[in-house]
Amino acid sequence: WGQDDSSSLKTLGVDLLQKQNACLHHTEEYHETTSLIVRRGQVFQLKLTFDRELKDNDKVVVQLMLLVPHIEKGGQSVTSPADAAVGKYFLSVKTARHIYNPGNKVVYVLFNPWCEADTVFMPNDTERLEYVLSDTGYIYVGSLQNIVGRPWNFGQFEEDVLDSCMYLLDKSKLKQKVRKDPVIVSRAMSALVNSNDESGVLFGNWSGTYTGGTSPVAWTGSATILQKYYKTKKPIRFGQCWVFSGVLTTVMRCLGIPARSVTNFASAHDTEENLKVDIYMNEKGETLDDMTSDSVWNFHVWNDVWMKRPDLPEGFDGWQALDSTPQEISQGVYQCGPCPLKAIRSGEVYLLYDSKFVFAEVNADRVFWQVKNVNGKQKLVKLHEEAKAIGKNISTKAVGKNTREDITAQYKFPEGSPEERKAVEKACSYLNSSNLAVCKSTTPLPPLQAGIQLDVESEKVLWLGNPINLNIIVQNSSAGAWTINLVASCQLQSYTAKVKANLGSIKQTVQTEGKPVIQLPLNISADAYMKTVTSVADELLIKVNIIAEIQETNEKLTDELTLTFQYPPLKVEMPETAKINEDFTCSFIFKNTLSIPLENCKLHVEGLGIFKMETIDQGDIMPGRIFKSQIICAPNKTGEKKIVAKLTSNQVKGISVEKMITITA
Repeated sequence: WGQDDSSSLKTLGVDLLQKQNACLHHTEEYHETTSLIVRRGQVFQLKLTFDRELKDNDKVVVQLMLLVPHIEKGGQSVTSPADAAVGKYFLSVKTARHIYNPGNKVVYVLFNPWCEADTVFMPNDTERLEYVLSDTGYIYVGSLQNIVGRPWNFGQFEEDVLDSCMYLLDKSKLKQKVRKDPVIVSRAMSALVNSNDESGVLFGNWSGTYTGGTSPVAWTGSATILQKYYKTKKPIRFGQCWVFSGVLTTVMRCLGIPARSVTNFASAHDTEENLKVDIYMNEKGETLDDMTSDSVWNFHVWNDVWMKRPDLPEGFDGWQALDSTPQEISQGVYQCGPCPLKAIRSGEVYLLYDSKFVFAEVNADRVFWQVKNVNGKQKLVKLHEEAKAIGKNISTKAVGKNTREDITAQYKFPEGSPEERKAVEKACSYLNSSNLAVCKSTTPLPPLQAGIQLDVESEKVLWLGNPINLNIIVQNSSAGAWTINLVASCQLQSYTAKVKANLGSIKQTVQTEGKPVIQLPLNISADAYMKTVTSVADELLIKVNIIAEIQETNEKLTDELTLTFQYPPLKVEMPETAKINEDFTCSFIFKNTLSIPLENCKLHVEGLGIFKMETIDQGDIMPGRIFKSQIICAPNKTGEKKIVAKLTSNQVKGISVEKMITITA
């Protein structure tokens, strides 16, 4: 370097100018305020202190671990490339004969949706606000007939969440050169959010028994899960699909990849790759779930992440489906995606990653079979093939609004349109070739000779603990006199269509002559279902199946209805505004208006920037009783904050409520 010792330059200190940089890099919300958090492809400032004035021939190199960014003239402005590896960097400053290591000075480098040269660039500012910076939202659950928005705290800026994501990046063993690629990073995270392969974040459990862990319905957000995981380095018990999705949204947003949680209603799990899901029923009309590994979940929650796909042909940039719920093994590991929504929409299921599986989740047909006992042998009778029954009301939180947005049109063309038929035909040509004949699209059935229609009527609101009173309705719109063998059954099922109890059935032969409408009651007492509801820790729903066989024409009809239980509301009382670091009181009030006691009640509450998740035991709440629980809150962040609460019990699995509060300085 050609300088003598006396004049050799020494670095005495480095100021990371965290506040100033955080503001420019949209990272001011992160809890790790002692470190520098920057987004790649963007200039950041450092303040270096030397033992003397800088001369023209002095050379100063700022090194970030393996990354050597260039120094702009003037000496304190550093840029990382727009394709820099994402992760945690250690900073050192090199002068002629001296290397200064400031010890614990860590620089986190994240993806940058604000930078046009970054492959996760998102041009719309309100979308970036929602999909990168928003730390609360909703995950949609329930059933097609009753969609419910469940509040969820993503909490990507909370304590230890960023370090937890860095730990997952290290655990992924991704080499430096692929850590820059959001396609590879997001795929690795879809594997690491479940614990099936690498002792990742969440242990999946659909058994209905959650001793030794937290029931999936009790979580209110992701931060507690990631914080516990970072401290223990062991999988957190337990998760189901919405928990996996909520945590993956948090990890993606924390790393700077735009992400959203997405719910698909009537979601197919097609294990045979033939775009058909077989549903078997016995002679009472009860679903038999042990005859097939195919299933239709009432809903399934996964993720969309936003990025360019330079690894694919042109035209597949934008939203990509990503799923961390462990369902199928992909390349030896439980991971799924990223898969372009445009590929799913157009049926181009040869494109990476896992597009065949995702296509089937939103496009399969349902085939209903009845298992009959004929002379002591099982005989399968095909009842009905239902096209276009899968992939309905695909939902996510709307941008900038607390409402549901239907994004089905981003996943598929309108049902029955020429584009949709073409997409299914194209997909079929790439699916399991041995099933090609089966995969062809279902031809619509001719209208019934017997103009018979089936329907189920139920009370508007089904309160838990009350009897279930149903009317099976047979309508005869033709002049014909028909003899109909009718069976109807009522079952308790989990959201993944697992049968938990058979509650009752009717079997009757009816004559339609002179009767345009026939009504048959199917009544279930509360005692018939409450024991199962209490013993299973999942939220259960009522499934009603009807099968009608018309003797004269041998035609067969099926119908079904899904009912969900209703619960009394949980209420929150608190001021609309509060001052930072000043206490305020938040009250949770619940009146048990049901006819049954609620045992082992627990109140789970969380307020990002106000308090961490807490669980308060409430014991048993008898019918007509009211409880009021108070929390003293001391907010430590300004801005719009949300408090989320959830009440769980042996009977009622989750009543959610949320309330906003504005915290001022």
